[in-house]
Amino acid sequence: MRQIDFAKHLPYTADQMYRMVGDLKAYPDFLPNCSSMEVWSPPGADKDNVHARMGIQFGPVRQAYTSEVTFNPEALTIAASAIDGPFSHLDSLWQFVPAEEGCHVTFDISFAIANPLIAAVAEPAFAAKQEEIIAAFLDRARELYA
Repeated sequence: MRQIDFAKHLPYTADQMYRMVGDLKAYPDFLPNCSSMEVWSPPGADKDNVHARMGIQFGPVRQAYTSEVTFNPEALTIAASAIDGPFSHLDSLWQFVPAEEGCHVTFDISFAIANPLIAAVAEPAFAAKQEEIIAAFLDRARELYA
């Protein structure tokens, strides 16, 4: 299993960053390799819990996975756990902490790909993509709030 942690102070409010990251349906507009996103409320779920199915594409290779996403507007956190797809494990957590002149953002993700033959190649590639994904979120924040 791989673990990646990101932390950065940004000149945007914690609420702005929480809303931007929480806008799951906008991900195909700015995230690299994100080809689609479907979001729905599972039966019996409250408004802070949704399922999201993300389509990803690397050249001709397409894959999709579904995550259970939990929003906590009081704590300003967004947690996601994969419930299907190529991962045997995928958990992520965004945290947005108000700070002087902006906010402190952390993003932690741990993952493992189920198929060991594919994992040997795909896990390092997926880990390397996380930096590109973080950069895309930072670019999006500048686009929306600068």
